[in-house]
Amino acid sequence: MHTGKFIFAQLLDLIHPEQFRRCVNRYRGNHKVKSFFCWDQFVCMSFGQVTFRESLRDVEICLRSRQRRLYHLGLRGSISHSTLADANHHRDWRIYADLAQVLIKQARALYARDPLAAELQEAVYALDSTTIDLCLKLFPWARFRRHKGAIKLHTLLDLRGSIPTFIAISDGKRADVHVLDDLILEAGAFYVMDRGYLDFQRLYTFVLANAFFVTREKRRIKFNRLESRPVDAQTGMRSDQIVWLRNPQSIEHYPDKLRRIHYFDEKTEKHLVFLTNNFELPAPVIAALYKSRWQVELFFKWIKQHLRIKHFYGNSDNAVKTQIWIAVCVYVLVAIVKKTVKSDLTLYTILQILSVNAFEKVPMAQIFTEMPPQFKDDGSCNQLIFNY
Repeated sequence: MHTGKFIFAQLLDLIHPEQFRRCVNRYRGNHKVKSFFCWDQFVCMSFGQVTFRESLRDVEICLRSRQRRLYHLGLRGSISHSTLADANHHRDWRIYADLAQVLIKQARALYARDPLAAELQEAVYALDSTTIDLCLKLFPWARFRRHKGAIKLHTLLDLRGSIPTFIAISDGKRADVHVLDDLILEAGAFYVMDRGYLDFQRLYTFVLANAFFVTREKRRIKFNRLESRPVDAQTGMRSDQIVWLRNPQSIEHYPDKLRRIHYFDEKTEKHLVFLTNNFELPAPVIAALYKSRWQVELFFKWIKQHLRIKHFYGNSDNAVKTQIWIAVCVYVLVAIVKKTVKSDLTLYTILQILSVNAFEKVPMAQIFTEMPPQFKDDGSCNQLIFNY
C-alpha cells in the first residue's frame, strides 16, 4: 500500500492476482469474454458494497464520473449497468465464493491469537442462520411460503475475529439442522448452536470426529442421571450432571453419555439447560461459550445493516448469490484492513472511512491515524465488536 494508489485500489491490493485468477479459471469465468472480465465485475460490485450504492445504475453513474481514474483500479472497459447485470446473471457465483474462502483463510491467520470470552486454545465456532425476505414476484425461484419468498444464510462463525468460515445459501424452507450434514468438523474444536440444531443422530458425528458441541436442551427429552457433580451456586450454576438418553430410538442415534448443565442467568432471570459432549471444562466455561454464540447474531445484524444483501441488484439465483458472496468478500477485506493497519476502530467506522475516501491518494493507514483526538468510537452504530 503506497501513496500513489487510491484507497479503494489499496483495498483491492489485498487480493492476490494469481489467487483471483485461479478462482476465475476454475469455473471458466472469462471464457469467450472480450471485455468486462470477472475482475471488472468484482471491482464494480465491491465498489457498490463499500460506497453503499443502491442499484447498478448508481454504481455506473459513480464510476463513470471518475472515468479517467478507473484504469488505476484495473478497469479496462467502459462501465454499463446492463453489462454488469448480464455478468451477475451468467457468471458462476462460485468464483466469488472461492475468493471469499481465500480471504477468510488470510483473515483467520491474522486473528488466530485473539482471546475468547472463555480462555481456550481450541477453535470455537458459532453456527446459526438468518432469513432474508424476498419479493416472490421478483424472485419466483425463492418460494418460502404461499405469498412470500426468502433465502437463508447459514453461517459458521469463527469467534476469534468473528470471521465466517462456512456459508451456505439455501431456500427459506430448509431446516437449519440439515446444515450439520455439510460441515467438515475439526477435531478438538467447539461448535456452539441453539436448540434448532438438536438432532442426536447428527450430533453423534461430532463425537466420532473428536469435536465438541454445546447446545440448548429441548423440552420433553428424557434422561437417566448417571452422576451429579458439585456446583457453585454463586456462578449461576444449578446442576452439572452426566446423563444417558432414555428413549430407545434416541439411544440408537446417540449411544454415548451426555453432560447436562443447568444455569440460571440473573440478568434475564432465565433458566438455561445446556447439553455438551465435553466432560472436562468447568460448567461456567460451558455457559460462557454458549453466551458467546451471540456474536453470530451480531454478524448477521452487521452485514444486513452495513452491506447490500437485503436489496439485490439482480433477480436471478446466480445474481443474488454473486452479490452475497462479494459482500462477504468486502466484509473480510475490512476485517483484514483492521489488523493490517493495527486500528482500534470498529469495522463499521473503518467501512465508513473507506467509503468517503475511496478515491483519495494517501496511504491507507494514514486515514485511520489522522482521526481527531476528540473522536470516540463508542460502538453506538450497531457495528460488530470484536473481543480483545
